[in-house]
Amino acid sequence: MAERPWRPTRAQLDAAKDKTVPDLLRPGLDILLVGINPGLYTAAIGHHFGRPGNRFWPALSGSGLLREPLTAWESERLLESGLGITNVVRRATATADQLSPEELRRGAKVLRAKILKHKPRLAAMLGLGLYRVAFERPKAQLGLQEEKIGETLLYVLPNPSGLNAHFQVPDYIRLFKDVGRLVGRAL
Repeated sequence: MAERPWRPTRAQLDAAKDKTVPDLLRPGLDILLVGINPGLYTAAIGHHFGRPGNRFWPALSGSGLLREPLTAWESERLLESGLGITNVVRRATATADQLSPEELRRGAKVLRAKILKHKPRLAAMLGLGLYRVAFERPKAQLGLQEEKIGETLLYVLPNPSGLNAHFQVPDYIRLFKDVGRLVGRAL
């Protein structure tokens, strides 16, 4: 049974700085979803993409990639649908701009090792800026990348944060469906 949702206090948010959220990862996933790093809200509650207003869970649930709709509070059930989550940088910050380019590049090296070990069919980077900086691809665009890690396809999606006003839930649903088709999921 899923944990009952709750809202962290200001003190809990402050205490979440530099905390981590465990990866949801196992060998042979269809899709590994890769975030930048946990926000304070996510780290405080211990569930990926936990902040209300983040478009991640509504879009993923609407995409057809999950066996049934999920919320952040049920995140561990992603593995049942052949999906996993990790972050390029493990430590929580109030905003992603508190991460240095060097920290993102170091995180990309750790991510490469995870991908080579677990061999997901596709890694979906959730943020164009993340991919451009962490992987040193300043001209990268959204969508499927030419580069692979081992046999794993790389796909770049926009960041689903509520701060990204350029993309709405229907846009993310369409993009998640595109990702699903690339790994042979009929949606």
